[in-house]
Amino acid sequence: MKTLLEMFLIFARIGGFTFGGGYAMLPMLQREVVENKKWATQEELMDYYAIGQCTPGVIAVNTATFIGYKLKGIPGAIFATAGVVTPSVIIVGIIAMFISNFQDYEIVQHAFAGIRAAVVALIANSVIKLSKKSVVDIASFIIFLVVAVLSFTTDLSPIIFILAAGICGLVISIVKESYGGNKKTKEEKK
Repeated sequence: MKTLLEMFLIFARIGGFTFGGGYAMLPMLQREVVENKKWATQEELMDYYAIGQCTPGVIAVNTATFIGYKLKGIPGAIFATAGVVTPSVIIVGIIAMFISNFQDYEIVQHAFAGIRAAVVALIANSVIKLSKKSVVDIASFIIFLVVAVLSFTTDLSPIIFILAAGICGLVISIVKESYGGNKKTKEEKK
């Protein structure tokens, strides 16, 4: 029960202090879940993000659910999800009651512009950190480059990119293995 409560509080803090959506949450998730608590590795966090983007729902909620499930099964998924959602529900409820009173104030518009700029910087920092762990060879660099170019030049769904990249990674792995490029002993494969 202690871990479930701790998980709820950590995800509530992440959910309460993340502005800009699921991607803006990545730096806090890296720090709390990977570095501080060691509940997931950097690679697992990237996998959860990729899967969270392919599944229905909000990426931040999906990622919290996956991490919670990994740690404590269904109760963990429930507590982590409740933690990440609770601050948003409270904050949105309060803002909804008062937004019409102050949304047109210039100072509020400037504050939100500053927050958006900071979120972009935090997301860029996370992308750089993730790329160091993800783009590890020429094949992953080519996949990265193709997806980057296509995502900037087309309106294709991110799901298509993720599925295609996964298929490419699988095909590359099979080709490498069949041509001896990935020589592992039977013991290493286990």
